[in-house]
Amino acid sequence: MEFIEPFVKVFLLVFLAEFGDKSQLVCMTLSARYRPLPVLLGSLFAFAVLNAVAVVFGAAINAYLPSAVILAVVGLLFFVFGIQSFRIEAEDEDIVPKVGKHLLVSVFVLIFFAELGDKTQLAVAGMAAVEQAGIVWLAGTLALGLTSLLGVWFGQLLLQKVSIKWIHRGAGVLFIVFSLIAFWQLYIVVF
Repeated sequence: MEFIEPFVKVFLLVFLAEFGDKSQLVCMTLSARYRPLPVLLGSLFAFAVLNAVAVVFGAAINAYLPSAVILAVVGLLFFVFGIQSFRIEAEDEDIVPKVGKHLLVSVFVLIFFAELGDKTQLAVAGMAAVEQAGIVWLAGTLALGLTSLLGVWFGQLLLQKVSIKWIHRGAGVLFIVFSLIAFWQLYIVVF
């Protein structure tokens, strides 16, 4: 049971934060022009590597910094991400990234560098500082994989039915809720 709560928290946070973001729109655009399987696999590999880096970073921070500092930083970061999510407008969907001959490698490189240091990678690092690293990696990678899958196969259909603005607002609410949880945990640790 200790697995379910952190898994669901990380999965929902990362899924909502990434839904409609640039990497999902890149997957949607590339799959309209190229074979969907290499696009999906390239993005999954990129997210798995990015999340591994984020989890190692978050776990290292947990080992060296006091929990009060970690909770304060995580709470502040999540609050800022939450506010930013309310201010995000839809990304420019007309931009079609260039890919080389080897589609899988090109998608991997494109997604890797597009998402390096992105809010979802920082969120995964922050969650890994306060939750079990393996659970955070698995939940974050599955959430990003699902957003990629939706972007590749169902993205255009979903975006016709649900406004991307509301999806970003949902992510914003979730970031702020997790920020408040981190600040509450900080309060408990300090007092």
